[in-house]
Amino acid sequence: MGIFNKLKAEFIDIIEWTDSSSDTILYRFERYHNEIKNNAKLIVRESQVAVFVSEGQVADVFDPGTYTLSTQNLPILSTLKGWKYGFNSPFKAEVYFANTKNFTDRKWGTKNPIILRDPEYGAVRVRAFGTYTLRLKDPVKVIKEVSGTSGHFTTDDITDQLRNIIITRFTDALAEAKIPIIDLPTQYDELSKLTKEKIAPEYEEYGFELTKLLIENVSLPESVEADIDRRSSMAFIGDLNNLQKFESANAMRAAAQNPGGGAASGMGLGMGFAMANQMVGSFGGQQAAPTQQQYAAPPPMAGPPPIPQAVAFFAVVNGQQTGPFNDAALRQMVQQQQFSPETLVWKQGMPAWTKAGQVAELGAIFASAGPPPVPPVPPM
Repeated sequence: MGIFNKLKAEFIDIIEWTDSSSDTILYRFERYHNEIKNNAKLIVRESQVAVFVSEGQVADVFDPGTYTLSTQNLPILSTLKGWKYGFNSPFKAEVYFANTKNFTDRKWGTKNPIILRDPEYGAVRVRAFGTYTLRLKDPVKVIKEVSGTSGHFTTDDITDQLRNIIITRFTDALAEAKIPIIDLPTQYDELSKLTKEKIAPEYEEYGFELTKLLIENVSLPESVEADIDRRSSMAFIGDLNNLQKFESANAMRAAAQNPGGGAASGMGLGMGFAMANQMVGSFGGQQAAPTQQQYAAPPPMAGPPPIPQAVAFFAVVNGQQTGPFNDAALRQMVQQQQFSPETLVWKQGMPAWTKAGQVAELGAIFASAGPPPVPPVPPM
C-alpha cells in the first residue's frame, strides 16, 4: 500500500462494498492491517449483510443501513475486546459482506440416465434437467461451514455440491412417484415441489435456501420416442378403411396430373390397394377393404360397338414385302395372277409367314376366283 493510501486509511474510515459481479456470495473487505477506527462509518446496502469476525470468532452482524461503529453498535465485539467504557484507538477486525439476493437461472441436470420401471414400456432410461434459484439465508453458517477464511466466495465454489443434492433427491422423488412416462409432463409442478421439500433441510445445513426449483424436461431415449410416435400415428389414423379411401383419392389425383406415367401410376395404385387390403385383413373383425373398382369412376354410357376393321394381309410379291391388302385388293390380285395359294402372307397375330393356300381365311378368295384367262393361240 502506498503512503497516500496508508494516510488515507488513518484519517478516513468508510466501510462499504459495491458488488460489481453477479455471482459473489461473500466478500471480505480489505483494510490496512485490518484496522478500523473508532466512529468509522459502516454502509450496508439492500440485499447485503455485514459480518464482523475478530480473532477467528464471528462477532456482530449488521443488516442493511448506515452505522457509526462504537461500543454501542458493537456489543459482542466490545465484550470480546473487554471495552467496558468505550474505545478510542483503532481495533482489528475482519469484515465480510454477504450477498443475500436471489441467484437465479442456476442449471442442474442428470449426468447419467435414470432407470425407471414403466408399466407400459418396462425398464426405460430417462434424463432430466432444469433450473433453480439460490439465496444465502444464514451468512454466519456459510462462513463457518463453507467459505472459511476465503476472501472471495462465489456461486461456482458451491454449485457442484448443491447441484448433486438436487439430482439425488429428484431421482428419489421420481422413482417413488411411479408416474408413467407418458404422464410425466403433467406432474412437473408436483415433482418440483416434492423435490424442493426434500432438499430444503440439507441446503439449510450450509446456510442456503432453495427458493425455486423447476423441471424443464424429462427426456426419453430415441428408440422409445420413435415407438411413441408410431403409436401416436396409428391412433391418429384410426379407421384403416378411411385411410385407404384417403390414400386412393390422392393416388388417383396424382395419376390424373401425370398422364405420361399411366402404367406406373396404375401399378402403384394396384400395389397400394393390395397392401391396404392386407393391413385391414390383419386387424380381424374390421370391415373388408373395398376394391379398386368401388372407387373407380363409373364407365361412360354404352353406345353402339365399333365397326369391325377388315382383315389386312401383307404379301411377298417378287421377293418384296407388299401390303397390307384387304379382301377386295387380294381378289383383284388373284384375277391378275399376282396372288396365288403359293404366295407367302402374314397378318397381325400370325407367328410366321405362311402360304396363302394354308390360311383358312383366304380360302374364299381363291374359291371365288374365275378361271384364268385363256392363253393366246400361237400363230400358224
